[in-house]
Amino acid sequence: MTSRLVEWNTDDQTFEGKLFTPSGPAKGAVLVCHAWGGRNAHEENFAERLAGRGYVAMAGDVYGRGVRGNSNEENEKLMTPLVQDRERLQTRLRASLDALAAQDEVDAGKIAAAGFCFGGLCVLDMARTGASVKGVAAFHAILGKPENPGSGKIEAEVIAFQGFDDPMAGPDELLAFGHEMTERRARWQLYTFGGVAHAFTNEDANAPEMGLKFDAFARDRSYHVFDHFVDRLFA
Repeated sequence: MTSRLVEWNTDDQTFEGKLFTPSGPAKGAVLVCHAWGGRNAHEENFAERLAGRGYVAMAGDVYGRGVRGNSNEENEKLMTPLVQDRERLQTRLRASLDALAAQDEVDAGKIAAAGFCFGGLCVLDMARTGASVKGVAAFHAILGKPENPGSGKIEAEVIAFQGFDDPMAGPDELLAFGHEMTERRARWQLYTFGGVAHAFTNEDANAPEMGLKFDAFARDRSYHVFDHFVDRLFA
């Protein structure tokens, strides 16, 4: 396995992802979208894990090269403008996809996307708006659709993993998400873990008063199901 940094330019900024490549031929490629703090070890470790399973994987970037949040307040300031301007967010996401597709190891027709928290919102919006991905996987995502969510059939396969006690995506949001996916005729799955809060895949999540709590069982089970999902996408 090898890794390298990849740069691209869009929206008057330079962005930087970290690409992990397997030692042998790649089964496909996965863009990994970061949470509200920017690209960090959590997304990079997930991308490295995918490379170990035979995929090219890039921990992406929608904030700009070197831009990270170091507190909840800073994270919110970085994320909020893009949540409020989902078309601008999509411009940056599509540029990330293009950068991944341009790598020599990647077949542009065999790309999926996975994202965590804010990154889960990113990959769901990619499916909603017809980005060139075969499937998307959202982990403890913000589920609300944008003002212009696209129309017609969602072609990408969709899978989401959510905690039932997640304050950022409660039961009403889960039901609305299911209705939305059904109305858009998506091929979709939703896995919900009882007693599980937000950010359950992240070992550093330990703020139950904010609804943030790591859960090893939910992480391991969701990763197991995701592995089957992505393997089948590219079979």
